[in-house]
Amino acid sequence: MPDRNKIWSQFSRLTAINILSNVTVPLVGLVDTAMLGHLPDIRFLAGVALGTVLFDYVYWSFGFLRMGTTGTTAQAFGRGDRREVHLVLYRSLVLAIALAAAILLLQRPLRELGFLLLSGEAGVELAGRAYFDARVWGAPATLSNFVLIGWFLGRAESRNVLVMTVAGNLANIALNYVFIVRMGLAAFGAGLATTLAQYGMLAVGLWIFFLQERGVRWVWRDVLDRERLGPLVRLNRDILIRTMCLVSSFAIFINFSSILGTTVLAANSILLRIFYLAAYLIDGAAFACESLAGIFFGRRDCDSLRKLIRLSLATGAGFAVLVLALFLTAPSIVLRVLTSHQEIIAVCVRYAPWLVPALLFGSLAFIYDGIFLGLTRGRTLRNAMILSTFVVFLPVAWWAVRVENNDLLWGAMGLFMLARTITLWIPARSLLGRFDGR
Repeated sequence: MPDRNKIWSQFSRLTAINILSNVTVPLVGLVDTAMLGHLPDIRFLAGVALGTVLFDYVYWSFGFLRMGTTGTTAQAFGRGDRREVHLVLYRSLVLAIALAAAILLLQRPLRELGFLLLSGEAGVELAGRAYFDARVWGAPATLSNFVLIGWFLGRAESRNVLVMTVAGNLANIALNYVFIVRMGLAAFGAGLATTLAQYGMLAVGLWIFFLQERGVRWVWRDVLDRERLGPLVRLNRDILIRTMCLVSSFAIFINFSSILGTTVLAANSILLRIFYLAAYLIDGAAFACESLAGIFFGRRDCDSLRKLIRLSLATGAGFAVLVLALFLTAPSIVLRVLTSHQEIIAVCVRYAPWLVPALLFGSLAFIYDGIFLGLTRGRTLRNAMILSTFVVFLPVAWWAVRVENNDLLWGAMGLFMLARTITLWIPARSLLGRFDGR
C-alpha cells in the first residue's frame, strides 16, 4: 500500500516549486512593460505587445515539446529505465532543433503573415517588426528549454526548473535594462534581451544536466530509432491539435467579446486576467500531477496513482475556490487596481459570478490535462478538446453573438470547461478500471 503522507509530501513540494516557477513569468512581463512604458514614445510598448502575441501563438503551438517530454520521461523513470530516460531527452531535443531551424528558415513569411493578421498603426508595426527580428533568433534556445523543462519535470526535479526559470527571468530583466534604458534600443532591445536570456536559461539547464548526469553514453541509431520516435511524434501531434483548439477557443472568446462592444471586451479581458491568475496556481498542481502520474504509471502502482488523482483534483479545486473567494468578496477593490474606468468596473462586477463555473470546472479540466499528459494519452486529450470546442463551445458562443448576450458568452465558457472535465473524467475512470484488471 502506498504511503499517503509520502505522496502528499512529494505532491505538495512539487506543486509549491512549480507555482514559484510559474509566477516569475507574469512578474517579468510587468517589469518589461514598465521599462517600455516609460519611454517617451508609446509605440514601442504597443509594438512589443503586438509582436508578443505572434510569438505566444507560435511557441504555444510547440508547447507539446514540454508536455510530451514530461509524460514519456516520467514513465521511463518510473520503470527504472535510465537509458530510455536519456534517449527521450535526446529525441525531443532533435525534434526541437529541427522545428527551430524551420522557424528560422521561414522567419520572413512568418513575420509577414503575422503582421498581416495583427494590424496596427505604421509606427507600432515597425516597432513590432524590430522586436520580431531580434527575438526570432532565440527559437532554438526557447524550444530546447521546453524540452529540458519537460524532462526535469518528468523526473520530478521541479527545483531544477525553478533554477532555470529564475536565472532566465533575472537575465531578461537585467538585459532589458541595459538594452532599453541604457542603450535606447527600444523594441529591438526588448527582443534581443529575451533572445539572450533564453540562451542563458538553456546554458543553466545544460550545466545542471551535465553536472548530475555524467557518464551517459548514447549513439544516433538509438536516438533516431523509428519504433521509439514514431510514438513520440504521434503524441506531440495530438497535443499540438489539443493546444491549438484551446488557444483558438480563448481567442474566439475575446474576438466575440469585441463584437459585443468595447466596454464588454475590456471587462471580459479583465475577468480573464483573474482566470489566468488562478490558472498559474492550478498549473502548479497540474505539473506535479504530470510528473508523479507518469512515474506511478511506469511503476504500475495503481493505488498511488488513484490517490494522486484525488489529491490533485482537490488541490486544483481548492486553488479555484481561494481565488474566487478573494476576488468575489471585494471585486471592486481588485478591479480598481486593473482599471480606473468606472463603467468597465461596473460591467466586470455584473459578469464576475460567471467566473465561478468557469474556474471550478476549469480547475478540474486542468488537473485532468496533467493526468493524461503524465499517462501520455495524447489521443484522449485531443478528442476531448475537439468535442468540447466544436460541439459545445463554438455553437453556444456563436449564438451568444447572434442574440448579443454576454451572459450567454460566459455560459459558453463555463460549458466549455464542464465539457472538458466530463470528456476526460469518463476515460480516466475507464483507464483506471483497465489498469486494476491487469
